[in-house]
Amino acid sequence: MMMAFTLHEKLAADCESLGDLDLCTVLLMRDDRFPWVILVPRIDALRDFHNLPREQALVLFDEIDRLSQILVDDFKAEKINVAALGNQVPQLHVHVIGRYARDAAWPGPVWNAGVAEDVDPTVVSRGAEVLRRALGFSI
Repeated sequence: MMMAFTLHEKLAADCESLGDLDLCTVLLMRDDRFPWVILVPRIDALRDFHNLPREQALVLFDEIDRLSQILVDDFKAEKINVAALGNQVPQLHVHVIGRYARDAAWPGPVWNAGVAEDVDPTVVSRGAEVLRRALGFSI
């Protein structure tokens, strides 16, 4: 049974909520330069991956795998980056990012690409729709 869950305010401000998988809330970063999904296990006060019980860690791994495959299949990502840093947001969250040799940060990490400016909300909305459909969420 899941404990009470509150999404960190920075994640809520920076992302569009897409829906919930078995363990994680699925978010789309509002950055039209990359297909950038964030998975947040719905467990309050969870800070690091190693704090997850093994059974839930395996569910998280499966959810990362599922999103990675969607980014390859539906967004034609050439490479998938997966990271759980938590330097600015202490709540455990996992970035699953589709990358391309032509993207704004290549070959470095997306964090070196600066802040997304003049984000095209139409691009973000289209990405959210594709992801919701691929995940079987209501559109």
